[in-house]
Amino acid sequence: QVQLVESGGGLVQAGGSLRLSCAASGRTFSTNAMGWFRQAPGKEREFVAAISWNGAYTYYADSVKGRFTISRDNAKNTVYLQMNSLRPEDTAVYHCNAVNGASAPLRSPLWAWGQGTQVTVST
Repeated sequence: QVQLVESGGGLVQAGGSLRLSCAASGRTFSTNAMGWFRQAPGKEREFVAAISWNGAYTYYADSVKGRFTISRDNAKNTVYLQMNSLRPEDTAVYHCNAVNGASAPLRSPLWAWGQGTQVTVST
C-alpha cells in the first residue's frame, strides 16, 4: 500500500509563500499522474493542481492559476506545490494523491489519503 506524507504547511500572512511537499512510498509513483487537493472547513475537497507522470503537463484550478506551481521529482518520489501570493481563501488542509489522469475530467484519486498539511493564511 502506498503511503502519502504531506509537509510544508504553516501560518503565513496574505501575499506570502509556502512550498508543500508530498512524499510517496512504493514503486508506482513515477508512473502515475499526481494531484494536489485542498479542503477548507465546512467545504468539500477541491482540485488544486495536477501534473502528468513525466512532468510534461500541468493543470490548475482557475482560483490558483498564475500563483501556484506544481512540480515533481520522480527520483525522490515527491511532488511539490509552490504557493505564492497566498490569500486568506487559500486556507485549507492540503492533500496530494495519485490521480487517474492529470487532465479533466479525470483526476479521480487512486490511493488512500494522507494526513494532509494545514495552510493558514492570515490577513
